[in-house]
Amino acid sequence: MSEEGVPVLLYIYDLSKGLADQISTYILGTHIEGVWHTSIVVFGQEYFFSQEGINEYPLGVFQSKTVLGEPQKKLTLGHTQVPQSVFQDYIRGLGTSTFRGSEYHLLKHNCNSFSNEVSNFLVGVGIPSDILQLPEIIQTTPIGATIASFLEHLTEGITNFRRNRQESPEFEQLNSAIEEARRNSLALEERRNVLNEKLARRERKKNKKKRRESKHRISADELTPDSGSSEGSSPGRQRRRVRMADSVEVISGNGDDRGGGGKLPSEVAEEFEQEEKREREEKKKQRDPPVVFKNAVDVQEEFDALVGLIDGKMTPEEMTSLEELHQYMLEDEGSWALGDGFLNFIGRLLNDKSLSEEASVRTLNVLACAALKDDVILLLHQDRREHILMNYAFDFDRLPLLQQKALALFMCNLFENLSSSEWMLYISEWQYCNQSISNIRVTTKVAVNSLLADDPELRDRGSAIVHNLACKEVFDDVAVELSMALLQFFNNSPPEEQVFRTMKALARFCQISSQDVPQLVQMIGPPPTKFSGMSPRVDEQIALVTKKLR
Repeated sequence: MSEEGVPVLLYIYDLSKGLADQISTYILGTHIEGVWHTSIVVFGQEYFFSQEGINEYPLGVFQSKTVLGEPQKKLTLGHTQVPQSVFQDYIRGLGTSTFRGSEYHLLKHNCNSFSNEVSNFLVGVGIPSDILQLPEIIQTTPIGATIASFLEHLTEGITNFRRNRQESPEFEQLNSAIEEARRNSLALEERRNVLNEKLARRERKKNKKKRRESKHRISADELTPDSGSSEGSSPGRQRRRVRMADSVEVISGNGDDRGGGGKLPSEVAEEFEQEEKREREEKKKQRDPPVVFKNAVDVQEEFDALVGLIDGKMTPEEMTSLEELHQYMLEDEGSWALGDGFLNFIGRLLNDKSLSEEASVRTLNVLACAALKDDVILLLHQDRREHILMNYAFDFDRLPLLQQKALALFMCNLFENLSSSEWMLYISEWQYCNQSISNIRVTTKVAVNSLLADDPELRDRGSAIVHNLACKEVFDDVAVELSMALLQFFNNSPPEEQVFRTMKALARFCQISSQDVPQLVQMIGPPPTKFSGMSPRVDEQIALVTKKLR
Protein backbone atom coordinates (compact mmCIF):
# COMPACT_ATOMS: atom_id res chain seq x y z
CA MET A 1 0.00 0.00 0.00
CA SER A 2 1.44 3.37 -1.04
CA GLU A 3 1.55 6.34 1.33
CA GLU A 4 -1.51 7.89 -0.32
CA GLY A 5 -3.37 4.57 -0.09
CA VAL A 6 -5.07 2.20 -2.51
CA PRO A 7 -7.21 3.78 -5.27
CA VAL A 8 -10.97 3.20 -5.05
CA LEU A 9 -12.95 3.43 -8.31
CA LEU A 10 -16.64 3.45 -9.17
CA TYR A 11 -17.50 1.56 -12.37
CA ILE A 12 -20.72 2.89 -13.89
CA TYR A 13 -22.62 0.75 -16.41
CA ASP A 14 -25.67 1.81 -18.41
CA LEU A 15 -28.19 -1.06 -18.34
CA SER A 16 -30.10 0.57 -21.22
CA LYS A 17 -26.94 0.67 -23.40
CA GLY A 18 -27.68 4.27 -24.43
CA LEU A 19 -31.40 3.77 -25.03
CA ALA A 20 -32.47 5.79 -21.98
CA ASP A 21 -30.51 8.79 -23.22
CA GLN A 22 -32.32 8.64 -26.57
CA ILE A 23 -35.95 7.90 -25.68
CA SER A 24 -36.45 8.74 -21.99
CA THR A 25 -37.84 12.20 -22.80
CA TYR A 26 -40.58 10.71 -25.01
CA ILE A 27 -41.55 7.92 -22.59
CA LEU A 28 -41.07 9.54 -19.17
CA GLY A 29 -41.45 13.19 -20.02
CA THR A 30 -38.02 13.90 -18.55
CA HIS A 31 -34.49 13.19 -19.71
CA ILE A 32 -32.30 10.64 -17.95
CA GLU A 33 -28.82 9.89 -19.18
CA GLY A 34 -28.82 6.20 -18.33
CA VAL A 35 -30.13 3.42 -16.12
CA TRP A 36 -27.14 2.97 -13.87
CA HIS A 37 -25.60 -0.16 -12.42
CA THR A 38 -22.51 0.51 -10.32
CA SER A 39 -19.73 -1.49 -8.73
CA ILE A 40 -16.76 -0.71 -6.50
CA VAL A 41 -13.27 -1.57 -7.75
CA VAL A 42 -10.50 -1.88 -5.14
CA PHE A 43 -7.60 -4.24 -4.41
CA GLY A 44 -7.82 -5.61 -7.97
CA GLN A 45 -11.40 -6.86 -7.44
CA GLU A 46 -14.82 -5.64 -8.57
CA TYR A 47 -17.69 -5.75 -6.03
CA PHE A 48 -21.41 -5.24 -6.60
CA PHE A 49 -24.77 -6.19 -5.07
CA SER A 50 -27.55 -8.16 -6.74
CA GLN A 51 -30.34 -10.62 -5.91
CA GLU A 52 -27.63 -13.22 -5.27
CA GLY A 53 -26.02 -11.02 -2.61
CA ILE A 54 -22.56 -9.47 -2.81
CA ASN A 55 -20.64 -10.49 -5.93
CA GLU A 56 -16.86 -10.35 -6.24
CA TYR A 57 -14.87 -10.74 -9.46
CA PRO A 58 -11.22 -10.22 -10.40
CA LEU A 59 -10.88 -7.01 -12.37
CA GLY A 60 -12.04 -7.46 -15.98
CA VAL A 61 -13.85 -10.77 -15.48
CA PHE A 62 -17.33 -9.28 -14.98
CA GLN A 63 -17.14 -7.31 -18.23
CA SER A 64 -16.14 -10.41 -20.19
CA LYS A 65 -18.97 -12.53 -18.77
CA THR A 66 -21.93 -10.16 -19.29
CA VAL A 67 -23.51 -8.25 -22.16
CA LEU A 68 -22.81 -4.96 -20.39
CA GLY A 69 -19.23 -4.93 -21.59
CA GLU A 70 -16.96 -2.11 -20.48
CA PRO A 71 -18.33 0.47 -18.02
CA GLN A 72 -19.54 3.73 -19.50
CA LYS A 73 -17.66 5.71 -16.85
CA LYS A 74 -14.84 5.04 -14.41
CA LEU A 75 -14.88 7.48 -11.52
CA THR A 76 -12.04 7.72 -8.99
CA LEU A 77 -13.64 8.08 -5.56
CA GLY A 78 -10.37 8.54 -3.66
CA HIS A 79 -7.70 6.49 -1.92
CA THR A 80 -8.17 4.27 1.11
CA GLN A 81 -5.85 3.35 3.97
CA VAL A 82 -8.10 0.46 5.02
CA PRO A 83 -6.07 -2.80 4.96
CA GLN A 84 -7.33 -5.44 2.53
CA SER A 85 -7.86 -7.99 5.32
CA VAL A 86 -10.04 -5.53 7.24
CA PHE A 87 -12.00 -4.73 4.07
CA GLN A 88 -12.63 -8.43 3.42
CA ASP A 89 -13.98 -8.81 6.96
CA TYR A 90 -16.24 -5.82 6.35
CA ILE A 91 -17.58 -7.26 3.08
CA ARG A 92 -18.27 -10.61 4.74
CA GLY A 93 -20.15 -8.79 7.48
CA LEU A 94 -22.31 -6.92 4.95
CA GLY A 95 -22.97 -10.16 3.07
CA THR A 96 -24.50 -11.75 6.16
CA SER A 97 -26.51 -8.70 7.28
CA THR A 98 -27.77 -5.68 5.36
CA PHE A 99 -26.67 -6.91 1.93
CA ARG A 100 -27.88 -10.50 1.89
CA GLY A 101 -29.48 -11.52 -1.38
CA SER A 102 -32.91 -11.58 0.27
CA GLU A 103 -32.51 -7.89 1.19
CA TYR A 104 -32.19 -6.78 -2.44
CA HIS A 105 -34.86 -4.37 -3.70
CA LEU A 106 -34.74 -3.07 -7.23
CA LEU A 107 -35.67 0.50 -6.27
CA LYS A 108 -34.87 0.93 -2.59
CA HIS A 109 -31.87 -1.28 -1.78
CA ASN A 110 -29.91 -2.08 -4.90
CA CYS A 111 -26.40 -2.14 -6.37
CA ASN A 112 -26.08 1.63 -6.05
CA SER A 113 -27.02 1.50 -2.36
CA PHE A 114 -24.21 -1.01 -1.87
CA SER A 115 -21.68 1.09 -3.81
CA ASN A 116 -22.58 4.14 -1.73
CA GLU A 117 -22.20 2.19 1.53
CA VAL A 118 -18.80 0.75 0.60
CA SER A 119 -17.54 4.07 -0.79
CA ASN A 120 -18.32 5.78 2.51
CA PHE A 121 -16.51 3.01 4.35
CA LEU A 122 -13.36 3.18 2.23
CA VAL A 123 -12.93 6.89 1.50
CA GLY A 124 -15.54 8.72 3.58
CA VAL A 125 -17.59 10.02 0.63
CA GLY A 126 -20.58 8.59 -1.19
CA ILE A 127 -21.19 8.02 -4.89
CA PRO A 128 -22.70 10.81 -7.06
CA SER A 129 -26.16 11.79 -5.83
CA ASP A 130 -27.70 11.73 -9.32
CA ILE A 131 -27.13 7.96 -9.43
CA LEU A 132 -28.77 7.42 -6.05
CA GLN A 133 -31.70 9.70 -6.88
CA LEU A 134 -32.52 8.05 -10.21
CA PRO A 135 -35.35 5.84 -8.82
CA GLU A 136 -36.99 8.92 -7.23
CA ILE A 137 -36.71 10.86 -10.49
CA ILE A 138 -38.37 8.04 -12.41
CA GLN A 139 -41.15 7.66 -9.84
CA THR A 140 -42.06 11.36 -10.05
CA THR A 141 -43.11 10.93 -13.69
CA PRO A 142 -46.68 9.73 -14.46
CA ILE A 143 -45.67 6.52 -16.20
CA GLY A 144 -42.70 6.12 -13.88
CA ALA A 145 -44.97 5.73 -10.86
CA THR A 146 -46.87 2.96 -12.65
CA ILE A 147 -43.64 1.22 -13.62
CA ALA A 148 -42.33 1.53 -10.07
CA SER A 149 -45.52 0.04 -8.62
CA PHE A 150 -45.38 -2.87 -11.05
CA LEU A 151 -41.70 -3.51 -10.36
CA GLU A 152 -42.28 -3.32 -6.60
CA HIS A 153 -45.03 -5.96 -6.77
CA LEU A 154 -42.84 -8.07 -9.00
CA THR A 155 -39.88 -7.74 -6.64
CA GLU A 156 -42.03 -8.59 -3.62
CA GLY A 157 -43.34 -11.67 -5.39
CA ILE A 158 -39.84 -12.83 -6.24
CA THR A 159 -38.64 -12.12 -2.70
CA ASN A 160 -41.58 -13.97 -1.11
CA PHE A 161 -41.08 -16.89 -3.47
CA ARG A 162 -37.40 -16.99 -2.58
CA ARG A 163 -38.19 -16.90 1.14
CA ASN A 164 -40.97 -19.53 1.04
CA ARG A 165 -39.34 -22.00 -1.30
CA GLN A 166 -37.59 -24.85 0.49
CA GLU A 167 -34.38 -25.84 -1.23
CA SER A 168 -33.32 -29.45 -0.91
CA PRO A 169 -30.08 -30.00 1.06
CA GLU A 170 -28.53 -31.81 -1.92
CA PHE A 171 -29.33 -28.89 -4.22
CA GLU A 172 -27.82 -26.39 -1.79
CA GLN A 173 -24.69 -28.52 -1.39
CA LEU A 174 -24.32 -28.81 -5.16
CA ASN A 175 -24.74 -25.06 -5.62
CA SER A 176 -22.21 -24.37 -2.89
CA ALA A 177 -19.71 -26.78 -4.43
CA ILE A 178 -20.12 -25.24 -7.89
CA GLU A 179 -19.77 -21.71 -6.54
CA GLU A 180 -16.71 -22.64 -4.50
CA ALA A 181 -15.08 -24.30 -7.51
CA ARG A 182 -15.80 -21.24 -9.66
CA ARG A 183 -14.34 -18.86 -7.10
CA ASN A 184 -11.30 -21.07 -6.56
CA SER A 185 -10.68 -21.16 -10.30
CA LEU A 186 -10.94 -17.39 -10.60
CA ALA A 187 -8.77 -16.89 -7.54
CA LEU A 188 -6.13 -19.27 -8.89
CA GLU A 189 -6.05 -17.47 -12.23
CA GLU A 190 -5.80 -14.10 -10.52
CA ARG A 191 -3.06 -15.35 -8.21
CA ARG A 192 -1.14 -16.71 -11.19
CA ASN A 193 -1.39 -13.34 -12.96
CA VAL A 194 -0.21 -11.50 -9.85
CA LEU A 195 2.74 -13.85 -9.46
CA ASN A 196 3.70 -13.43 -13.10
CA GLU A 197 3.66 -9.67 -12.72
CA LYS A 198 5.71 -9.79 -9.54
CA LEU A 199 8.24 -12.17 -11.07
CA ALA A 200 8.55 -9.91 -14.09
CA ARG A 201 9.01 -6.88 -11.84
CA ARG A 202 11.71 -8.63 -9.83
CA GLU A 203 13.49 -9.72 -13.01
CA ARG A 204 13.39 -6.16 -14.37
CA LYS A 205 15.00 -4.92 -11.16
CA LYS A 206 17.74 -7.54 -11.48
CA ASN A 207 18.40 -6.63 -15.12
CA LYS A 208 18.51 -2.93 -14.25
CA LYS A 209 21.06 -3.62 -11.55
CA LYS A 210 23.13 -5.75 -13.94
CA ARG A 211 23.09 -2.98 -16.55
CA ARG A 212 24.36 -0.46 -14.00
CA GLU A 213 27.16 -2.83 -12.99
CA SER A 214 27.94 -3.45 -16.65
CA LYS A 215 28.32 0.28 -17.32
CA HIS A 216 30.78 0.58 -14.47
CA ARG A 217 32.81 -2.37 -15.76
CA ILE A 218 32.79 -1.04 -19.34
CA SER A 219 33.94 2.37 -18.13
CA ALA A 220 36.79 0.70 -16.28
CA ASP A 221 37.73 -1.28 -19.41
CA GLU A 222 37.79 1.89 -21.49
CA LEU A 223 40.37 3.40 -19.14
CA THR A 224 42.87 0.57 -19.86
CA PRO A 225 45.53 1.08 -22.60
CA ASP A 226 44.06 -1.52 -24.99
CA SER A 227 40.41 -0.55 -24.51
CA GLY A 228 40.18 0.67 -28.10
CA SER A 229 41.12 -2.67 -29.66
CA SER A 230 38.57 -5.20 -30.86
CA GLU A 231 39.95 -7.75 -28.44
CA GLY A 232 39.43 -5.40 -25.50
CA SER A 233 35.86 -4.49 -26.44
CA SER A 234 34.68 -7.95 -27.36
CA PRO A 235 34.02 -9.19 -23.80
CA GLY A 236 31.90 -6.12 -23.11
CA ARG A 237 29.84 -6.71 -26.24
CA GLN A 238 29.54 -10.37 -25.35
CA ARG A 239 28.27 -9.48 -21.87
CA ARG A 240 25.69 -7.13 -23.36
CA ARG A 241 24.52 -9.83 -25.80
CA VAL A 242 24.07 -12.28 -22.94
CA ARG A 243 22.02 -9.79 -20.94
CA MET A 244 19.84 -8.88 -23.89
CA ALA A 245 19.04 -12.57 -24.24
CA ASP A 246 17.92 -12.81 -20.60
CA SER A 247 14.24 -13.69 -20.39
CA VAL A 248 11.67 -13.28 -17.68
CA GLU A 249 10.53 -16.59 -16.29
CA VAL A 250 6.77 -16.63 -15.71
CA ILE A 251 4.29 -19.12 -14.39
CA SER A 252 2.48 -20.87 -17.19
CA GLY A 253 -1.18 -21.65 -16.94
CA ASN A 254 -0.78 -24.93 -18.82
CA GLY A 255 2.76 -26.17 -18.26
CA ASP A 256 4.94 -26.66 -15.24
CA ASP A 257 3.80 -24.40 -12.42
CA ARG A 258 7.30 -24.03 -11.06
CA GLY A 259 8.88 -20.60 -11.41
CA GLY A 260 11.33 -18.37 -9.65
CA GLY A 261 14.20 -20.88 -9.59
CA GLY A 262 12.13 -24.08 -9.57
CA LYS A 263 9.90 -23.05 -6.69
CA LEU A 264 6.19 -23.75 -6.49
CA PRO A 265 3.84 -20.78 -7.01
CA SER A 266 2.76 -21.00 -3.38
CA GLU A 267 6.40 -20.73 -2.29
CA VAL A 268 7.03 -17.78 -4.60
CA ALA A 269 3.82 -16.13 -3.38
CA GLU A 270 4.86 -16.58 0.22
CA GLU A 271 8.22 -14.97 -0.53
CA PHE A 272 6.55 -11.99 -2.16
CA GLU A 273 4.06 -11.63 0.67
CA GLN A 274 6.89 -11.61 3.20
CA GLU A 275 8.76 -9.05 1.11
CA GLU A 276 5.70 -6.81 0.82
CA LYS A 277 5.08 -7.15 4.54
CA ARG A 278 8.63 -5.97 5.20
CA GLU A 279 8.07 -3.03 2.84
CA ARG A 280 4.86 -2.07 4.66
CA GLU A 281 6.61 -2.25 8.01
CA GLU A 282 9.44 -0.13 6.63
CA LYS A 283 6.99 2.52 5.42
CA LYS A 284 5.30 2.52 8.80
CA LYS A 285 8.67 3.08 10.45
CA GLN A 286 9.50 5.92 8.06
CA ARG A 287 6.34 7.91 8.81
CA ASP A 288 6.37 10.32 11.71
CA PRO A 289 5.38 8.13 14.66
CA PRO A 290 2.18 9.35 16.32
CA VAL A 291 2.11 10.14 20.02
CA VAL A 292 -0.19 7.58 21.68
CA PHE A 293 -0.69 6.35 25.23
CA LYS A 294 -0.59 2.56 25.18
CA ASN A 295 -0.23 2.02 28.92
CA ALA A 296 -2.47 4.78 30.23
CA VAL A 297 -5.19 2.37 31.41
CA ASP A 298 -5.57 -1.33 32.22
CA VAL A 299 -8.28 -2.72 29.94
CA GLN A 300 -9.14 -5.65 32.24
CA GLU A 301 -9.57 -3.32 35.22
CA GLU A 302 -11.64 -0.83 33.21
CA PHE A 303 -13.91 -3.53 31.78
CA ASP A 304 -14.52 -5.19 35.16
CA ALA A 305 -15.37 -1.81 36.69
CA LEU A 306 -17.76 -1.06 33.83
CA VAL A 307 -19.57 -4.39 34.30
CA GLY A 308 -20.02 -3.65 37.99
CA LEU A 309 -21.47 -0.20 37.28
CA ILE A 310 -24.09 -1.33 34.75
CA ASP A 311 -24.98 -4.75 36.19
CA GLY A 312 -28.75 -5.24 36.26
CA LYS A 313 -29.45 -2.07 34.25
CA MET A 314 -29.08 -3.40 30.71
CA THR A 315 -31.56 -5.01 28.32
CA PRO A 316 -30.86 -8.52 26.93
CA GLU A 317 -29.71 -6.95 23.65
CA GLU A 318 -27.32 -4.65 25.50
CA MET A 319 -25.96 -7.56 27.52
CA THR A 320 -25.20 -9.25 24.19
CA SER A 321 -23.27 -6.14 23.13
CA LEU A 322 -21.39 -6.21 26.44
CA GLU A 323 -20.36 -9.81 25.74
CA GLU A 324 -19.25 -8.76 22.24
CA LEU A 325 -17.08 -6.05 23.81
CA HIS A 326 -15.57 -8.68 26.13
CA GLN A 327 -14.74 -10.92 23.16
CA TYR A 328 -13.18 -8.06 21.23
CA MET A 329 -11.11 -6.56 24.03
CA LEU A 330 -10.24 -9.46 26.33
CA GLU A 331 -10.47 -12.57 24.17
CA ASP A 332 -8.66 -10.94 21.23
CA GLU A 333 -11.44 -11.66 18.75
CA GLY A 334 -11.57 -9.46 15.66
CA SER A 335 -13.93 -6.53 15.31
CA TRP A 336 -16.26 -8.87 13.41
CA ALA A 337 -17.43 -9.92 16.90
CA LEU A 338 -19.18 -6.54 17.28
CA GLY A 339 -22.77 -6.59 16.04
CA ASP A 340 -24.57 -3.96 13.97
CA GLY A 341 -26.22 -2.45 17.05
CA PHE A 342 -23.03 -2.25 19.09
CA LEU A 343 -22.63 1.52 18.83
CA ASN A 344 -26.19 2.04 20.08
CA PHE A 345 -25.08 0.23 23.24
CA ILE A 346 -22.02 2.50 23.49
CA GLY A 347 -24.27 5.51 22.91
CA ARG A 348 -26.41 4.60 25.89
CA LEU A 349 -23.36 4.14 28.14
CA LEU A 350 -22.10 7.59 27.13
CA ASN A 351 -25.35 9.55 27.17
CA ASP A 352 -27.79 7.89 29.58
CA LYS A 353 -28.10 10.23 32.57
CA SER A 354 -29.55 7.40 34.68
CA LEU A 355 -26.10 5.78 34.64
CA SER A 356 -23.23 7.17 36.67
CA GLU A 357 -20.62 9.46 35.15
CA GLU A 358 -18.03 6.82 35.96
CA ALA A 359 -19.74 4.41 33.54
CA SER A 360 -19.04 6.86 30.69
CA VAL A 361 -15.42 7.28 31.79
CA ARG A 362 -14.84 3.52 31.99
CA THR A 363 -16.46 3.05 28.58
CA LEU A 364 -14.19 5.66 27.01
CA ASN A 365 -11.12 4.11 28.62
CA VAL A 366 -12.02 0.71 27.14
CA LEU A 367 -12.52 2.40 23.75
CA ALA A 368 -9.10 4.05 24.14
CA CYS A 369 -7.58 0.56 24.32
CA ALA A 370 -9.69 -0.55 21.34
CA ALA A 371 -8.36 2.43 19.37
CA LEU A 372 -4.92 0.80 19.31
CA LYS A 373 -6.24 -2.26 17.42
CA ASP A 374 -5.64 -2.28 13.67
CA ASP A 375 -9.22 -3.35 12.87
CA VAL A 376 -10.97 -0.68 14.95
CA ILE A 377 -11.83 1.03 11.65
CA LEU A 378 -14.74 -1.41 11.23
CA LEU A 379 -16.24 -0.13 14.46
CA LEU A 380 -15.63 3.50 13.48
CA HIS A 381 -17.41 3.08 10.18
CA GLN A 382 -20.57 2.07 12.01
CA ASP A 383 -20.54 5.62 13.38
CA ARG A 384 -21.36 7.29 10.08
CA ARG A 385 -24.96 6.04 10.33
CA GLU A 386 -25.98 7.96 13.46
CA HIS A 387 -22.65 9.62 14.36
CA ILE A 388 -22.96 8.48 17.98
CA LEU A 389 -19.25 8.85 18.77
CA MET A 390 -18.68 12.10 16.92
CA ASN A 391 -21.85 13.80 18.18
CA TYR A 392 -20.79 12.95 21.72
CA ALA A 393 -17.28 14.28 21.05
CA PHE A 394 -18.66 17.50 19.55
CA ASP A 395 -20.07 18.35 23.00
CA PHE A 396 -16.56 18.05 24.44
CA ASP A 397 -16.59 21.49 26.07
CA ARG A 398 -19.79 20.62 27.99
CA LEU A 399 -18.50 17.33 29.40
CA PRO A 400 -17.16 16.84 32.94
CA LEU A 401 -13.36 16.82 33.22
CA LEU A 402 -13.00 13.05 33.71
CA GLN A 403 -14.98 12.38 30.54
CA GLN A 404 -12.94 14.98 28.65
CA LYS A 405 -9.69 13.29 29.67
CA ALA A 406 -10.94 9.83 28.69
CA LEU A 407 -12.33 11.09 25.37
CA ALA A 408 -9.06 12.88 24.54
CA LEU A 409 -7.19 9.64 25.28
CA PHE A 410 -9.50 7.70 22.93
CA MET A 411 -9.11 10.20 20.08
CA CYS A 412 -5.36 10.45 20.54
CA ASN A 413 -4.93 6.67 20.37
CA LEU A 414 -6.93 6.54 17.13
CA PHE A 415 -3.83 7.95 15.41
CA GLU A 416 -2.00 4.66 16.02
CA ASN A 417 -3.19 3.16 12.71
CA LEU A 418 -3.39 4.84 9.31
CA SER A 419 -6.99 3.84 8.61
CA SER A 420 -8.42 5.16 11.88
CA SER A 421 -6.32 8.34 11.70
CA GLU A 422 -7.67 9.01 8.19
CA TRP A 423 -11.21 8.46 9.50
CA MET A 424 -10.72 11.35 11.94
CA LEU A 425 -9.98 13.67 9.00
CA TYR A 426 -13.13 12.88 6.97
CA ILE A 427 -14.84 16.02 5.67
CA SER A 428 -18.32 14.60 4.94
CA GLU A 429 -20.82 16.76 6.83
CA TRP A 430 -24.04 16.06 8.73
CA GLN A 431 -26.40 18.17 10.84
CA TYR A 432 -26.16 18.20 14.63
CA CYS A 433 -27.80 20.82 16.86
CA ASN A 434 -28.51 22.97 13.79
CA GLN A 435 -24.85 22.96 12.79
CA SER A 436 -22.98 21.32 9.93
CA ILE A 437 -20.17 19.26 11.42
CA SER A 438 -17.70 16.65 10.18
CA ASN A 439 -15.12 14.32 11.63
CA ILE A 440 -12.28 16.79 11.06
CA ARG A 441 -14.23 19.64 12.71
CA VAL A 442 -14.92 17.49 15.77
CA THR A 443 -11.30 16.29 15.95
CA THR A 444 -10.08 19.89 15.73
CA LYS A 445 -12.48 21.01 18.46
CA VAL A 446 -11.32 18.27 20.83
CA ALA A 447 -7.67 19.10 20.06
CA VAL A 448 -8.05 22.84 20.73
CA ASN A 449 -10.10 22.45 23.92
CA SER A 450 -7.72 19.84 25.30
CA LEU A 451 -4.61 21.87 24.48
CA LEU A 452 -5.95 24.98 26.23
CA ALA A 453 -7.42 23.18 29.25
CA ASP A 454 -6.42 23.99 32.83
CA ASP A 455 -5.83 20.33 33.71
CA PRO A 456 -2.17 19.30 33.08
CA GLU A 457 -3.02 15.75 31.97
CA LEU A 458 -5.64 16.97 29.51
CA ARG A 459 -3.17 19.55 28.12
CA ASP A 460 -0.65 16.77 27.63
CA ARG A 461 -3.13 14.71 25.62
CA GLY A 462 -4.17 17.80 23.69
CA SER A 463 -0.56 18.49 22.68
CA ALA A 464 -0.34 14.90 21.45
CA ILE A 465 -3.51 15.23 19.33
CA VAL A 466 -2.28 18.49 17.76
CA HIS A 467 1.09 16.87 17.03
CA ASN A 468 -0.61 13.89 15.39
CA LEU A 469 -2.84 16.14 13.28
CA ALA A 470 0.21 18.07 12.12
CA CYS A 471 1.78 14.83 10.90
CA LYS A 472 -1.25 14.33 8.62
CA GLU A 473 -2.36 16.34 5.59
CA VAL A 474 -4.87 18.90 6.90
CA PHE A 475 -6.47 21.82 5.07
CA ASP A 476 -5.32 25.43 5.44
CA ASP A 477 -8.25 26.47 7.63
CA VAL A 478 -7.56 23.65 10.09
CA ALA A 479 -3.85 24.54 10.15
CA VAL A 480 -4.70 28.19 10.92
CA GLU A 481 -7.17 27.31 13.69
CA LEU A 482 -4.74 24.94 15.36
CA SER A 483 -1.89 27.45 15.01
CA MET A 484 -3.90 30.11 16.83
CA ALA A 485 -4.46 27.63 19.67
CA LEU A 486 -0.73 26.81 19.71
CA LEU A 487 0.25 30.48 20.04
CA GLN A 488 -2.13 30.84 22.96
CA PHE A 489 -0.65 27.67 24.48
CA PHE A 490 2.87 29.14 24.17
CA ASN A 491 1.91 31.92 26.60
CA ASN A 492 2.21 29.28 29.33
CA SER A 493 5.37 27.50 30.45
CA PRO A 494 4.82 23.91 29.27
CA PRO A 495 7.36 21.12 29.84
CA GLU A 496 9.92 20.26 27.16
CA GLU A 497 8.01 17.25 25.78
CA GLN A 498 4.92 19.34 25.12
CA VAL A 499 6.98 22.22 23.69
CA PHE A 500 8.65 19.83 21.26
CA ARG A 501 5.33 18.34 20.09
CA THR A 502 3.65 21.71 19.64
CA MET A 503 6.64 23.51 18.08
CA LYS A 504 6.98 20.64 15.61
CA ALA A 505 3.26 21.03 14.85
CA LEU A 506 3.68 24.78 14.30
CA ALA A 507 6.58 24.14 11.91
CA ARG A 508 4.36 21.77 9.91
CA PHE A 509 1.48 24.23 9.83
CA CYS A 510 3.87 26.91 8.52
CA GLN A 511 4.52 24.59 5.58
CA ILE A 512 0.84 23.77 5.01
CA SER A 513 -0.34 27.40 5.15
CA SER A 514 2.84 29.22 4.20
CA GLN A 515 1.28 32.71 4.24
CA ASP A 516 -1.35 32.80 6.97
CA VAL A 517 0.39 30.86 9.75
CA PRO A 518 3.73 32.78 9.63
CA GLN A 519 1.75 36.05 9.67
CA LEU A 520 -0.15 34.87 12.75
CA VAL A 521 3.10 34.01 14.50
CA GLN A 522 4.47 37.49 13.83
CA MET A 523 1.28 39.37 14.72
CA ILE A 524 0.11 37.43 17.77
CA GLY A 525 3.30 35.96 19.23
CA PRO A 526 4.96 35.03 21.43
CA PRO A 527 8.08 34.57 19.28
CA PRO A 528 9.18 30.93 18.97
CA THR A 529 12.59 31.96 20.33
CA LYS A 530 10.97 32.18 23.76
CA PHE A 531 11.82 28.48 24.11
CA SER A 532 15.34 28.65 22.65
CA GLY A 533 17.87 26.60 24.55
CA MET A 534 15.29 24.26 26.08
CA SER A 535 16.71 21.29 24.14
CA PRO A 536 18.46 20.65 20.80
CA ARG A 537 15.34 19.09 19.27
CA VAL A 538 13.21 22.08 20.28
CA ASP A 539 15.84 24.45 18.84
CA GLU A 540 15.70 22.51 15.57
CA GLN A 541 11.93 23.05 15.29
CA ILE A 542 12.26 26.73 16.26
CA ALA A 543 14.73 27.16 13.39
CA LEU A 544 12.20 25.65 10.95
CA VAL A 545 9.49 28.06 12.10
CA THR A 546 11.82 31.09 12.07
CA LYS A 547 12.88 30.28 8.51
CA LYS A 548 9.26 30.78 7.39
CA LEU A 549 8.91 34.18 9.06
CA ARG A 550 9.45 37.26 6.89
